[in-house]
Amino acid sequence: MATNGTSSTNGGPNKVFLIWGGEGWVAGHLKELLQQQNEKVFTTTVRMENREAVIAELDRVKPTHVLNCAGCTGRPNVDWCEDNKEQVIRSNVIGTLNLTDCCFLKNVHCTVFATGCIYAYDSKHPPGGEGYLEADPANFGGSYYSATKSKVEELMTTYSNCLILRLRMPVSDDLHPRSFVTKISKYDRVVNIPNSNTILHDLLPCAILLASAGDTGVYNFTNPGAISHNEVLALFKKHVRPDFEWKNFSEAEQSKILKAGRSNCELNSDKLAKRMQDFGVQVKDVHTAYDECFQRMKANGVK
Repeated sequence: MATNGTSSTNGGPNKVFLIWGGEGWVAGHLKELLQQQNEKVFTTTVRMENREAVIAELDRVKPTHVLNCAGCTGRPNVDWCEDNKEQVIRSNVIGTLNLTDCCFLKNVHCTVFATGCIYAYDSKHPPGGEGYLEADPANFGGSYYSATKSKVEELMTTYSNCLILRLRMPVSDDLHPRSFVTKISKYDRVVNIPNSNTILHDLLPCAILLASAGDTGVYNFTNPGAISHNEVLALFKKHVRPDFEWKNFSEAEQSKILKAGRSNCELNSDKLAKRMQDFGVQVKDVHTAYDECFQRMKANGVK
């Protein structure tokens, strides 16, 4: 099994980035960041499970770094995965492993934007208590999406060229439909549970740093701490939409309207914060990051 560290496939000064899932939300942000840094970047929508096409694309672009933002999360949400399990396996398991393996054979560093929705609060990790570490075994399989993600992550750690970043409830500085804030702001009622969140403005630059340095292994890729739905929406109301109102309901009530369970947990992001210090970067805690995110939204005229 590969240990956390660095890979020899970091590309040196002549980096070429290839973003898989190139038309997606996170992929778009990564492409913009890399272009701002004057990096050479390409995107692709080649299906990950198509081995011949993947190899051909790697041979055509000749990347030093692949950023894998592709995968199947379900539309409009992960409940879709419960009725489309074969498609989920094809993309999230076969496809993800195939792309990682092809990159390994071509000596290409591969960063996988994975999920931290593989845990649930338990007696050892209660809300407000100890967060889950990268090495903790997954304990949430309440949705088929999460079940496949935890299994494929375990297999991917075998690859010495692979960096796995566990995002949770990602948020952008706009109201993109995929953003966690957009989703909960449109719900009739929300649960009020503290969770780890990934503020893309803060953390995507960290992903580029880690990939460029050739880091490998698993990182909990979230802002430090946990924040509840009510805290998020209160900040949203304060900065972005003063007339916004919302209602709560219990997890038991929520479960009656969902086909699949939902992960609620806090990830320990000390490893990420410590590694970022090597680059002179301080990862902001989730409350500060959210406050600043909503201030940027207001300044940009988002309502």
